[in-house]
Formats: sequence, C-alpha cells, structure tokens
Amino acid sequence: MASPHAWRRYRASVFQGYLIAAILAFLVLAVLARTVAYFTFDVVITRNVQTINAIGFDGLMRALSWIGFAPQVGFIAAFVIAFLYVSGLKWESAMTLFGVIGISAIGLAAKILVVRPRPSADLVNVISQLSDFSFPSGHVLFFTTFFGFLLFLGYTLLKATWGRTLLIVLFGGMVGLIGISRIYTGDHWASDVLAAYLLGSVWLALMVHVYRWGKPRFFVTL
Repeated sequence: MASPHAWRRYRASVFQGYLIAAILAFLVLAVLARTVAYFTFDVVITRNVQTINAIGFDGLMRALSWIGFAPQVGFIAAFVIAFLYVSGLKWESAMTLFGVIGISAIGLAAKILVVRPRPSADLVNVISQLSDFSFPSGHVLFFTTFFGFLLFLGYTLLKATWGRTLLIVLFGGMVGLIGISRIYTGDHWASDVLAAYLLGSVWLALMVHVYRWGKPRFFVTL
C-alpha cells in the first residue's frame, strides 16, 4: 500500500501533467483557429446540440448565456466580491477580483491574437449575431474561473451540509453547462469552448495555488 506522501506526490505529478497538456492543447487549438474559421466537427456538434428540444432546455441555455453578458456579469462579480469582503473573507475577495480581471485580460488578448470570426448564420442557427471575435469563449473562461473558484471556496470553507452540497452542484452545473449554452446559441464553435475550458482550468489552478500560498500571509488577524 502506497504511503500518504507517495500518494500526494503521484497526485501532484498527474495534476502537473494535466496543466502542461492543457497549455499545449490550447496553443495548438489557437494556432489552428487562427488559420481556419471552423472545423468540420464544429458544425456537426453545433447542429446536433441545436436539435435538442427537451422541456426547458432552450430557456436554460439562453439564461446561462445571458448571465455572462454585460452588464449583468459585472454586477454579479461585484456583488460576490463585495459579499466575500464584508463577510470577513478579504483574501478570498481579493483573489476573486484578481481572477476575474486576469482571465478577462487573457481572454481579450487571445481573441485579438487569433481573430477568429463568429459562427456564420448560413451554417448553423445563430440566435443573435455578435461582432467581436470567437476564440476562445469569454463566457466559458469567466464561468470556469469565477464559479469554479467559488466552488473551491465552498468546498474548502463550508462545513459538509446540504447547503454546501447544493452550492457545489449549482456552481459545477453552471461551469459544465455554459459551454453547451454557447454552442446552442450559435455564438461559439465547440473548439472555442474547448479551448476556453483548457485555458480557464489552467488559470483556475493558478488562482488556487496563489490563494493557498497567500491565505496564511494576507489579511491575517492575530
């Protein structure tokens, strides 16, 4: 039976391997997305997702996408950051702000560098044509880092109750479903979404690392 120390080293090596693989995969997707407007599988996936007609599915997909647009996304982020701060979780508040600003800047830089056009209405159903660039999905970047970090905080800071479980399921569901939402609405290709999950997960991992490093150092009351 492996010792706890050996098990921790194994988990750390697997996690580091994922981060390296995620960064490389994102870079490959970025290079390819700069050269082609979309892949064949992008169209196939979008058309399949857009055929889903389960009860409430359309409304859920539109609602999730709506949350990620301005100004509501800014209000939500500001409210959560302020709530954490006044609740005494000042380091958590600072890290959430750092995460939101950081991923927004990184996502904008990637969009400008890749300059990939949005899905075309002559290929798939586009609910509302957007004018900015498509790669990577800004909604997915935000949801992965913002709600992903809140999920992490809820899991680590709250006691094991039904309330914590509900929050974890809620935040996890939002992170998982936002990618489908952006494909369903025709605002992004599946490759845009995949790239955003890869980049967002790397940024989230960095946030968690910095958070754990700074937790015993900043805003510590004696």
